[in-house]
Amino acid sequence: MNIYDFREQVALVTGGTRGIGAAVTKALLKAGATVVATYAGNATAAQKFVDTLPDDQRGRLETDAFDVADTAQVEEFFQRFDQQHDRLDVTVNCAGIRQDGVVAMLPKESWQRVLDVNLGGAFHVSKQSVLRMLARRYGRIVLLTSPMGRIGWLGQANYASSKAGLVGFCKSLAKEVARRGITVNCISPGFIDTDFIGNLPPEQKQEYVKLVPMRRFGTPEEVADATLYLASRSVSYITGTVLEISGGL
Repeated sequence: MNIYDFREQVALVTGGTRGIGAAVTKALLKAGATVVATYAGNATAAQKFVDTLPDDQRGRLETDAFDVADTAQVEEFFQRFDQQHDRLDVTVNCAGIRQDGVVAMLPKESWQRVLDVNLGGAFHVSKQSVLRMLARRYGRIVLLTSPMGRIGWLGQANYASSKAGLVGFCKSLAKEVARRGITVNCISPGFIDTDFIGNLPPEQKQEYVKLVPMRRFGTPEEVADATLYLASRSVSYITGTVLEISGGL
């Protein structure tokens, strides 16, 4: 039984058709929300996700493709959004990428692209979301960071930097909008069983599992449940914080 009620609310989930984002989209739909799920460009994967949904949920889902790192594309998306919706209650920033490599060998392009998508994308989308939430003096913004931003990781200086930056962004934005009834929080998933880590060699996965005190990877649904908690109306006095979901990593 779903304990959350998002009926009559409109939610935006970037990266919302795959991995953790897809689980968040499903959870919000199950809780009654109208959801706009965005993706970068894999229309086939997005359609496969839509096809998995029951008819009643599919009727409350819209999908849209754009690059969160591109300011113009983000602004154009929100113009389309405004034509369909007169409110935005919840924004969940799930869009993110990895382009791993040790610092000494990391191409400048890989450094910049990861920062542009993971950190810059969250800025662009959150900025536009806040502009739509201010007038109604209500909103919930959730950003997906990572424990790697706290502990660092071999070959992930760009990814760790982007995720650490999200925490600082979250805390700053939370202070700016707190008096307008808008909360801003981070979810920090550890090793979650999605295709985001699906390209890792089996032996590397086994080593990663050993690092987790619970001795397993988390599920996207576990992250989605925590996300809905922070996005719910009842959670009105938690802002500027980071909720880690990592099995004790």
